[in-house]
Amino acid sequence: MVDYEVIVLTGSLGFATTFDNIYIKLVGLNGSSKRKCLWSCMPSFYSGAVSRFTVTCPVSLGELLLIEVDKEHRLLLPDMSWYAAKVEVTSPEGDTYHFPIYQWITNSDVHRFKDGKALRASQEKNSLLAKYSRQEELEKQQQVYCWEKEGIAHCMKADNAQSLPYDIRFSLTKTAEMTYISSNYVLFPDYVQKHWKDDAFFGYQFLNGVNPILIRRCTALPEKFDVTDKMVFPDGQHNLKDEMTKGNIFLCDYKILDGVHANTINGKKQYLMAPLVLLRKNEEDQLMPIAIQLKQKPAEDNPVFLPTDSEYDWLLAKIFVRSADFNLYELNAHLLRTHLLAEVFTVSLLRNLPMVHPLYKLLRPHTRYTLQINYLARDLLISENGSFAKFTASGGKGAAEILKKSLSTVTYTSLCIPDDIEERGLKDVPNFYYRDDGLKLWDIIHRFVEPVLTHYYETDADVQEDHELQNWIKEIFEHGFLSNNNSGIPQKFTTKNEMVKFVTMVIFTCSAQHSAVNSGQYDFGGWMPNSPTSLQLPPPTTKETATEKTMLDTFPSVNTTVHAMATLWLLSKESSDRVLLGHFPEEHFSDKFPRKRIMEFQEELQRLSAEIKTRNKDLDLPYTYLDPKVIENSVSI
Repeated sequence: MVDYEVIVLTGSLGFATTFDNIYIKLVGLNGSSKRKCLWSCMPSFYSGAVSRFTVTCPVSLGELLLIEVDKEHRLLLPDMSWYAAKVEVTSPEGDTYHFPIYQWITNSDVHRFKDGKALRASQEKNSLLAKYSRQEELEKQQQVYCWEKEGIAHCMKADNAQSLPYDIRFSLTKTAEMTYISSNYVLFPDYVQKHWKDDAFFGYQFLNGVNPILIRRCTALPEKFDVTDKMVFPDGQHNLKDEMTKGNIFLCDYKILDGVHANTINGKKQYLMAPLVLLRKNEEDQLMPIAIQLKQKPAEDNPVFLPTDSEYDWLLAKIFVRSADFNLYELNAHLLRTHLLAEVFTVSLLRNLPMVHPLYKLLRPHTRYTLQINYLARDLLISENGSFAKFTASGGKGAAEILKKSLSTVTYTSLCIPDDIEERGLKDVPNFYYRDDGLKLWDIIHRFVEPVLTHYYETDADVQEDHELQNWIKEIFEHGFLSNNNSGIPQKFTTKNEMVKFVTMVIFTCSAQHSAVNSGQYDFGGWMPNSPTSLQLPPPTTKETATEKTMLDTFPSVNTTVHAMATLWLLSKESSDRVLLGHFPEEHFSDKFPRKRIMEFQEELQRLSAEIKTRNKDLDLPYTYLDPKVIENSVSI
C-alpha cells in the first residue's frame, strides 16, 4: 500500500465555505485511486482553509495526470456552493503535483482538473483519458459561454444577471462597494474647475486626458476645414504650410459624430456636433487650439471660431468640442476599444482554451469581472432606458450609430500603441505622458509575454499546429471584428512573433489602455463645464452673439448633470479587492520558468512606477493613470 498526501485549499472569498462532503479521485498513467471522501470530524472546507488528507492506493499510480472532484450534499445541512482554490498532491515517490482550480463547485457533477504544468494542444500526453478530459472541458465551456451575435462586437449570451456563471461574477466585496460608492456624495475636481477655460488645458487634454487616441499630426489641411493663414496667424509671422512642415500643427476630427441622431432629454431636443479642431505647438511646447469648426461641411452658418473672437464665442466653441469629445470618447475609446474588445478576448478564451493551456494561464487574470461588468453596462448604461439615454446627447439611437461607425475604424495598428503613435505622427510631441508611460508599459508586457510563450512554442510550426490557439484568434476575428479584413486583425497565427504581439495587445488593452481611458473620467468630467454630457441649445451660426447667458442656457439641465456626475464617480472608483497588473493571486502556473518571469515582470513594473512618481513630482497636474500601482489586471469597472 502507498499513501498520497493531499492538501486542499479553499479560496478566501465570501461564502466560499461548504459543509457538504467533498470527494476526490487521483488519476495517473498507471491507474486511478478509489473515490475517497475527504472527511474529518472538524469542518474542513471553510473560507481560507488549508486541509490535509491521505489517499491510500494498493500500488503507485505513476505520473499523476488529473484529479476528479465532486461535492455531495449532507442531509440536515444546507446545500452550499464551495470555492475551491487548488489541490496539491505529493506522491509516495516524493513528487508534488499542483492542480489549480479557482472555481465554484455548485453541483454534484464530477469535475476534472489537470496538473498545473502548462500544455498546449500538440503537447498533450498520449492518453485517451487525458484527451477525453480536455475535450470534455471545452465542450462544457462552450455550452456555458455562448456568443450573442447581435449588436456591434458580439458579446456573451446571458438572459439576466443571475444566469451568469458563478466563476465570472463579482465578489461580495466588489458588489457591496459598488453599491456603497454609488450612494456617496462627490466633490468637484479642483484643478479642472480652475483651468477649464484655459486654452493650454484644452489642448493638454487631447494628450493626457481620457481621450488621447484622437489627435494626430496634420500634414495637409482637410478641404472641409475652411481655415486660412490670416485667420490663425493675423500677425503674419507664421503660415500653416511652414508650421505643418515643422510638425507643429495637429488635428482632431470628430467625423464619426457627423449625422448622428441627437438625443431628447426631459422632452427637450439636445445637440451634438462633429467638430474639427486645429492645434499648434507653441514656443513653450504647449498645444494650443487655433481654430474650431463645429460642423463638418463649411458654410456661411458654420463659422470658424478663433482665439481672437469674443470671450464667449470662443469659449462656447470649446464647450461644444468638449461635449462632442465626451460622447465620442465614452462610446469609442472607452466602451468599444476596451470593454467590448476585452469581452471578445475573454469569451473566446473561455470557449477555446482548456485550463492547462499556457495561454489560458497567462490571460485568465486579465478576464476577471469583465463579463459581469459588461453585462451591467449593457443593462444599466447603454440600454434603451439606461443612464446613457437619460443624460447624454448620444444616448438612444445615437449610441448605436456611433458604435457601428467606430467599429469600422478599429484597426490592429490603432490597438498597438507603438504602431498607433507612429501612424498618428506623435513620436516627438512634448509632454505626452500617455505615450511615454504607455510605450514603456507595452515594452514591459512584451518582454514578459515573449519568453513565457516561446517557452511552450519552440518553433513557428508549434504555433501553426495548435488548433486551440488558432480557434481562439479565429473567433476573435469573427465575433470581435465581424470578419472585417480591413481591420488588419490576424485571422490565424503563422509565427511566434505574430502570437506574441497579439497577446501583448490583449493584455495592454485589458489593463493599461483601460486604465488610461477609464480612471480619469471623474477627474476631467466631474466639473461639468469641462465635459458636458449634452447641450441644450444649437451652436451659434454667427459670431458676436454669444453671452454668458447663452453659455449657461446651453449647458445641460441640473438633473442631467447630477446624474452624469454620479455615474462618472462610480465608474472611476477602485474597489478594495482589485488585482493590479503583474499580480497573479490565482497560481495557474506551476512551472518554474513562468513563475520566475512573473517575478521579473513585477520588478520591472515596480521600477516604472517609481520613475512615474519621480516625474510627477515636477508636474502641476500629475499623470497617474498608467502608473502600474493603479492599473488593474482586467476591465473590471
